[in-house]
Amino acid sequence: MSIFIHPTAVVSPDASIADGASVWLHAQIREGATIGRNTIVGKGVYIDYDVAIGANVKIQNYVSIYHGVSIDDGAFIGPHVCFTNDMRPRAINPDGTQKGIDDWSLVETRVGRGASIGANSTVRCGVTVGDWAMVGAGSLVTRDIPAHGLVMGHPARLHGFVCPCGATLVERKRTARKVFGFCEQCGSKITIPRSDWETIY
Repeated sequence: MSIFIHPTAVVSPDASIADGASVWLHAQIREGATIGRNTIVGKGVYIDYDVAIGANVKIQNYVSIYHGVSIDDGAFIGPHVCFTNDMRPRAINPDGTQKGIDDWSLVETRVGRGASIGANSTVRCGVTVGDWAMVGAGSLVTRDIPAHGLVMGHPARLHGFVCPCGATLVERKRTARKVFGFCEQCGSKITIPRSDWETIY
């Protein structure tokens, strides 16, 4: 295997790119960023310094991933998704001086294993997108998403739960603490905390 970097991409020599990764046209990867095995970085993607991206991730065209974001193995980031990292962004301080690296507070964001974020979504900093969660296109994510959670809207709301194959789970049984979901597409059985399931609306 080998690494593919398009001639128009700008990749810092201090970034770490694993075997099998692909970096396409006009992408920029800054110093300290790590890109896992077989990950695809699409056209026009910006990956900020020290961003950690796992293996087998697909990052579609024109995604912006800023410092403080981490993306676990197997996640899908749709085109034009934007992550943020500052709850109170300003260009200048109250005295009119331009803000520097020490004039703001980093707020971190994590995208879990196998999660998918649909095209044109915005992810507010400070949230965790759970493993295998799915975010509908055009959503504004402002709070944590549980594992397997299906969210959509502006702001995003929990509408159900999904299987790793992407199909919506149906309830088969519940106990005081758990709901046993079933995927009618692939036959998988997924256990969801009842407290999470009951937040669907």
